[in-house]
Amino acid sequence: MTPQERIAELTDRLNYYTHQYYQNSVSEVDDFTFDQLLAELAELEKQYPEFRYPESPTTRVGGTISKEFATVYHRFPMLSLGNTYSEEDLIEFDKRVQKGLNGQAYEYICELKFDGVALSMTYENGLLVQGATRGDGIRGDDITNNIRTIRTVPLRVGQVAGSGEQGARNGEKSKGQVAIDFGAEIPLAPSSELPALFEVRGEGFLPLAEFERINKEREDIGEPLLANPRNAASGTFKQQDSGAVAKRRLDCYVYSFLSDQEVFKTHEESLIAMKQWGFNVSQTWQKCADIQDVMRYINQWEEKRFTLPLGTDGIVIKVNRYDQQRELGYTAKSPRWAISFKYKALAASTVLTGIRYQVGRTGSVTPVALLTPVLLAGTTVKRASLHNANEIERLGVRLYDTVFVEKGGEIIPKITGVDLNRRTDQSQPIIYPTTCPACGTPLIRKEGEANHYCPNERGCPPQRQTRFEHFIQRRAMNIESLGEGKIEMLIDKGLVETPADLYSLTSEQLLGLEKVFLDRDGGPEEIGKKRVVSFREKTVENILTAIERSKAQPFQNVLFALGIRYVGNTTAEKLADYFGSMDAIMKASQEELLAVPDTGPRIAESVVAWFADDYNRVFVEQLRTAGLQFEGEKKVVEREGDALAGKTFLYTGTFANFSREELENRIEANGGRLLSGISKKLNYLIVGENAGPSKVDKAQKLNVPMIGEDEFLAMLEV
Repeated sequence: MTPQERIAELTDRLNYYTHQYYQNSVSEVDDFTFDQLLAELAELEKQYPEFRYPESPTTRVGGTISKEFATVYHRFPMLSLGNTYSEEDLIEFDKRVQKGLNGQAYEYICELKFDGVALSMTYENGLLVQGATRGDGIRGDDITNNIRTIRTVPLRVGQVAGSGEQGARNGEKSKGQVAIDFGAEIPLAPSSELPALFEVRGEGFLPLAEFERINKEREDIGEPLLANPRNAASGTFKQQDSGAVAKRRLDCYVYSFLSDQEVFKTHEESLIAMKQWGFNVSQTWQKCADIQDVMRYINQWEEKRFTLPLGTDGIVIKVNRYDQQRELGYTAKSPRWAISFKYKALAASTVLTGIRYQVGRTGSVTPVALLTPVLLAGTTVKRASLHNANEIERLGVRLYDTVFVEKGGEIIPKITGVDLNRRTDQSQPIIYPTTCPACGTPLIRKEGEANHYCPNERGCPPQRQTRFEHFIQRRAMNIESLGEGKIEMLIDKGLVETPADLYSLTSEQLLGLEKVFLDRDGGPEEIGKKRVVSFREKTVENILTAIERSKAQPFQNVLFALGIRYVGNTTAEKLADYFGSMDAIMKASQEELLAVPDTGPRIAESVVAWFADDYNRVFVEQLRTAGLQFEGEKKVVEREGDALAGKTFLYTGTFANFSREELENRIEANGGRLLSGISKKLNYLIVGENAGPSKVDKAQKLNVPMIGEDEFLAMLEV
């Protein structure tokens, strides 16, 4: 057998074994044999890369490291659904559907609402070519390499290895069937039913068993535990090392099929077909004849959902027929043909044993309730947020009270009340501190704000620590290998005072540093646990390399990294786009800042005040000296004319004659200017296919003229 033939055989065989295991729950070989075959294939592909197939199972192992995720614009907006917690609202929803369909007969499809991360996966000629996060619904992050690591996501559908342009490899292939001689065939719909380009959507999640496994490992090595499966899944998908992603056994349930062609008449048909094509479709869905049938489904799963291998937070109800979905249409925010029913938050009672006060990056002091551990919605709750002094007063809670704890949406623990019948003589009033629990500085409380603040922003240890953590995060300077413990050590050793000092660190300063950390904030079983943080040769090399690479982070990331109050990632992007340079923002007045879309007085005042502070200006100049990016990328666009001179534009949707980049270039080449958001300063909103409803709605409210692609082309010809 030639190497090419062996690669083909191994590719088919391993994909078949994977399908049998993950789709049919049949294990035809043991793990050792599978791993041996996979290792053999990887070695052959390394020697003969020209024979590697796009759907090779070795692509699931990961190993690709991306320094940043590219932005993906969704061909079809990923809208949110309207939510309800009451049966009365569902009945009203049903009445609206009935009215909108003018008496037509209709059915619903009910599906469990899984608690994970919304994903979009695009297939071209049967191959997975792109995977993306939901993002803001219009654009998301390209996480294709991370999605490839999910073994239940097919790399090829409709045709499999051995068919089509690559030629049959293992026997004759009948239409609609996989040509594999290793056992039962995998049923697939005929490939003619598949459009050349289509998209599926689903929920990426971390199974509960995998979540527990990871936390057990982290506990054994003294690392902080992950909060919950949803946040763990979200954080994993954001990892830029797909090799690390592959080590966490993520999964995905697919629930939606999208195409420019009409492939199916009903949602039911699409679910059945996607399952046949090899997608992981949860078999918990049900067709319901009427709203009473929907209610029965909801009641059936209220407790039964806790037997599933993943978290759920409700039920999604959709009109089954696609022509009726189109007839019902959309509101500005959500479809009229679907709604999400959420189960009421689960509650438990436990004892409040103490209060720990956390100091955040901006000096905000937040009380955290320490609780006797209690099981709630499948996880052990040991802490709950009390938000601020007002919330403590509103609840009337005291130390050693028995309190009611809920997980809103089954995720975030919160105290909702006190069981006064169980209050004992041991209960004590909670005295809110008047000085910072970290540095002793008297706290202040600004008029109109609920939170207390520590004003010692430069000397307060937690504020200094969290400013560094903010600076190094992925959306800011993205400095890998520097974590909480290492930053704390650098501060304690006097090696850094501000994040700018990171850029003058040397290997001689770092090598050999070590510190033992004791957990003082956890529950009784956690306090006293040791965690060793050290700077070894490879660690130091990675840190210094990451610091040097961070100098290439774009200007908007640098602006966000400064940590200006109220300037989040999105605001930093808009300010960077509008002003173009750090110097321009430093000189900007409040009035000039208010001209930036979605920038209100609070943000404008904060930016002006931050740059007016001499300490901050010195910090900025240190970053400039270090070589960080202080200007946005300047696009060089060849001038075509002045047809659009003095006019501002924004666009939404997709266009027949332009890609988004081409459209932007044509606007600027003809003297126009692009805005980053809709405001009264916008002259035209160019509306394409699958336009974002939020932009259209806001443009209508502000009376911004909306034009189509043809009208825009006509403007260029003037």
